[in-house]
Amino acid sequence: MTAPTTVRYGELIPCKTAFIDAHTPGSDQKENFTIIGGGVSESADQHVHIATPHGFNIGAAGQPPKCRNSLHSHRTAEVFFVLSGRWRFFWGRWGTAGEVVLEEGDIINIPTGIFRGFENIGTDYGMIMAILGGDDAGGGVIWAPQVIEDAADHGLVLAETGKLYDTKTGQSLPEGVAPMATLTDDALKDYPEMTPMQVVGWGVRRYWDMVALASSGTPCKVIGETGIIRDKPGFEVDLVTRASASDAAHSHDKPSVLMPMRGHWRVEWDGGSDVLAPGDTMSVPAGLAHSAVPSMTGEASLYHIVGTDDAPGASWLG
Repeated sequence: MTAPTTVRYGELIPCKTAFIDAHTPGSDQKENFTIIGGGVSESADQHVHIATPHGFNIGAAGQPPKCRNSLHSHRTAEVFFVLSGRWRFFWGRWGTAGEVVLEEGDIINIPTGIFRGFENIGTDYGMIMAILGGDDAGGGVIWAPQVIEDAADHGLVLAETGKLYDTKTGQSLPEGVAPMATLTDDALKDYPEMTPMQVVGWGVRRYWDMVALASSGTPCKVIGETGIIRDKPGFEVDLVTRASASDAAHSHDKPSVLMPMRGHWRVEWDGGSDVLAPGDTMSVPAGLAHSAVPSMTGEASLYHIVGTDDAPGASWLG
């Protein structure tokens, strides 16, 4: 049986030209990380740490203060939890339909089919970890029209093939390839302006509330058909704490992922062990019996993600 694969936080390889807004002022200092799966990067420079299909993608965004990610949409789930910093998430055609501020450990499941963006409003470099539904993450990013228009003013052109070209470095679209068309007014009618009650009430959960729910000895089912966020995005997310961790070996019929939020965690399997720290990502092969428990005293929590048989697609607002 293949051993788990671990990607260390300190060994993550960033891409600073991953998306069309990479030159747009206010968004030009972003770092994008593709940890598991191909992700949705538009750049050939994006490094993929683990290419093995899991039924979902794991990525991350690192940004300095006042840096934002431009308005975009996805056809499958986009879930974030805040690893470090303080972040403002906003949504709507112009980013004005609503907003919410998330602190470390908080999680948001953003409904599919709405434009969304996010900004680091903290005082230091921050990191948010992302889960994208599907092995192909819904086929890419759908940008709000103004994002494509602003990017062109700063030299970046997205082709209809989804590949990015930088005219400032002498690149141009290949013959016969057209630029990505912006959404028409009729098409934009399919992207609703959801209220804060709809987005926050359904898809945001606070870290310490989830820790409290896991204090009874059972991990908190955060996202799933029976989760505190009821959704069937093709994966489930649990928060495991010291109180709900078990040293009993278990396995899954699909690859699973362990992502510590707080503390250090010892993962053991037949023939090996490893210790994970916050920001690390471990992919556990399907069928491999393993256990995960805190290796030191103090606060300890981790997010656990495993695929389901549900097809990735639109949010299940059940």
